[in-house]
Amino acid sequence: MAPPSLSADLRSGSGSRKRLKLQDESLIKDLEDELTESISSNASLNPLADLTSLATSLDEPQIVLKAIYACYRVFTTLISNGSLETSTNEQAKVVQIWILGRLDEYIRFLCGLIKDEEPLLRTSALNIVMSLLKHLSASLSRSSPQAQFHVPHFKKVISALLRCPPLSRSTQEEFPGELDPEVRDMFIAKWLNVYTDVRWFFLRDAEPILLSSSLKTDPQVPKNLLSFLERLKSFPIVQSELTSWWVEGLKTQPAKPNNAFNDSEPDLSGSGSEPEANEGDWRKFFDEEEMQKRQSETPIRLHRLTVHQSLHSLASHRAVFTRLWLRLLPRLSGDERAGSSLSLRVLNIMHRGVMPHLTRAVMVMDWVGGCVDYGGVVGLLALNTLFILMQEYNLDYPSFYTRLYAFLDQDLLHLKYRSRFFRLTELFLSSTHLPATLLASFVKRLSRLSLTAPPSSIVITIPFIYNILKRHPALMRMIHRDEDGSVPFEDPFVTDEPNPNLTNALDSSLWELCSHKSHYHAGVSTLARIFEEAFTKPSYPLEDFLDHTYGTLIEGELKRRIKKDPSVEINEPHGIFETRDDPPLDSERNIVECLWTF
Repeated sequence: MAPPSLSADLRSGSGSRKRLKLQDESLIKDLEDELTESISSNASLNPLADLTSLATSLDEPQIVLKAIYACYRVFTTLISNGSLETSTNEQAKVVQIWILGRLDEYIRFLCGLIKDEEPLLRTSALNIVMSLLKHLSASLSRSSPQAQFHVPHFKKVISALLRCPPLSRSTQEEFPGELDPEVRDMFIAKWLNVYTDVRWFFLRDAEPILLSSSLKTDPQVPKNLLSFLERLKSFPIVQSELTSWWVEGLKTQPAKPNNAFNDSEPDLSGSGSEPEANEGDWRKFFDEEEMQKRQSETPIRLHRLTVHQSLHSLASHRAVFTRLWLRLLPRLSGDERAGSSLSLRVLNIMHRGVMPHLTRAVMVMDWVGGCVDYGGVVGLLALNTLFILMQEYNLDYPSFYTRLYAFLDQDLLHLKYRSRFFRLTELFLSSTHLPATLLASFVKRLSRLSLTAPPSSIVITIPFIYNILKRHPALMRMIHRDEDGSVPFEDPFVTDEPNPNLTNALDSSLWELCSHKSHYHAGVSTLARIFEEAFTKPSYPLEDFLDHTYGTLIEGELKRRIKKDPSVEINEPHGIFETRDDPPLDSERNIVECLWTF
């Protein structure tokens, strides 16, 4: 039990904190009530500075939450009252500048709370700044002939999400790091994946923030930006998907661009002066159809579009998406420590989440080629992306199979990503129009590598080669070549040749696979005998062999059902050199036999 004096101090400390908490709550309520009355009566707004200063100086999370919502209600009242709209009165301008200064201080504090330790403060701060965006945009639209989006405020929000500034309430300067997943997922689910205007401005205004950051001062910006882009699931594909708007005024259809077909093409038919005369003309239907077709094919000059027109243009959405990705990709490879992991994340979504939405998918070819040169898993996934560019976007890349052949090194069958390699390589070599010399090089190289491979890799290699031989009968000569036994066999295969078309593999044989018939593992030796049988079996489903490891092979052997009992010794031997029934040979032998009898 603590001494009486210490217990009293503790009780007095907790009581003082409770009194301070009640005093802060009362002060916040009094300042809010005073400001609300001052706004309605057009009185002094000096308590606004006290309220914002109090909110930024508090430490208790519950009190901070009440303070920021009190500030939010006061500022929304000021915005709705028109206090931030342009005015010709000099005194009103001075008051407006002063209010904007307090609002900027409040927004900076909210942006710092996005990285706070308290989860409720993080999410509440994000909700408030996005709600303020709608109010500020509405205020800006009232003094403009068309609807406006408050870009300066939204840039502060984007900067806070990407840079993750140090905590505003922390006494220590913490180095900014990754954005909290809860805040990121909340922003994506409530705004980025829902509202067209939020998505367009985010893609456009994140680019200058990315360009102004460096790996030394802001190394977290590319990683945080990638975490948003890889979760972007609602990018519009057709014009009809541009329907949802955070700023309601922006949903109205803008004026057509000046370079549209119907504006730039003069009417030479003369039908404009006599509309009634052509109402029954059957040719009018086909003329309108042709005009709509030509209008859809007419390219729109995006730099001539207004912001409102760009928000309603699918081509503009694709343009800002493409620019941001082309800026981001080189920065993902800048950090050698994290470059490979970030590149892997991009390559996993490149073919389905990035390339279909780019203005021209081949624009990422240079970055993908650099990832191929990196090698390993990154290079393998980059080869998959490169193959899709060739297959679906008509990219001309003649050295693709040379790059693929370079992955067949001595470490391939020992690495954990070998299943992914075989899965992709089966796709790459599936065409029946590939030359036999090229395929023979891959088959021969894999056979040679299987000599030093573990059993779990050999059981993948043999079905893989069997499927290729079955698909391409021209390679059958590699397993049916009869050699003269009087002449020593010299393998013509050139192992050091990087070009798969010049290895002379078609003139060689697959003697390496024949050697696996005497492999110590029964599964490998049994599987290797399929080349001695007629190729009447269907192709092997490769997926059944890709997940084999030492563990799965041992488990399979232990669970195998024994059909025939193994032979055992009936008479148990009593010694190492001879049994007890054997007659002794000499005295020395008897001594040794006695020593080794158990």
